[in-house]
Amino acid sequence: MSTNELRGFRVRRARTSDVPGIQKLVQPLVESRILLGKERVALYEALQEFRVAQDLEGNLIGCGAVHVLWEDLGEVRTLAVADSWRGRGVGHAMLERLEYDASGLGLSRLFCLTFEVRFFSRHGFADMGHETVDPEIYNELLRSRDEGVAEFLDLARVKPNTLGNTRMIKHL
Repeated sequence: MSTNELRGFRVRRARTSDVPGIQKLVQPLVESRILLGKERVALYEALQEFRVAQDLEGNLIGCGAVHVLWEDLGEVRTLAVADSWRGRGVGHAMLERLEYDASGLGLSRLFCLTFEVRFFSRHGFADMGHETVDPEIYNELLRSRDEGVAEFLDLARVKPNTLGNTRMIKHL
């Protein structure tokens, strides 16, 4: 039995049947303006990026995704834990799994945009400040339509979505 199972949960790859549960998990955070809402179709499109945590009865209690932004750079997205499971290691286990997945993809840096600065700091993330990328890569990234890339680059057009959030990065 794994350490997480001893704590009463396990982390696994997300399945299509998990999408309604993922939406249910993130909805309170969307309503509190902590996370940006995603249409159900976007969750299905990004499903292979997601991992979920479930309790031993099979209930979804956490979710998170890692999205590739560039050859060495990914973003932690939609990390959420059910209120009743906060403080019990679920967020830590989810982030640990996402970092493992990121390393397996060949990424050496992970970005996140978050209000949960203390949580991510405890896991090795640091405030990016005004850090960016080489001008050549910056110009390539500008071509992306992905909002996460725009948030990483700190573009003016996403400022309303990012107010109060901290741009953080971790070198794996």
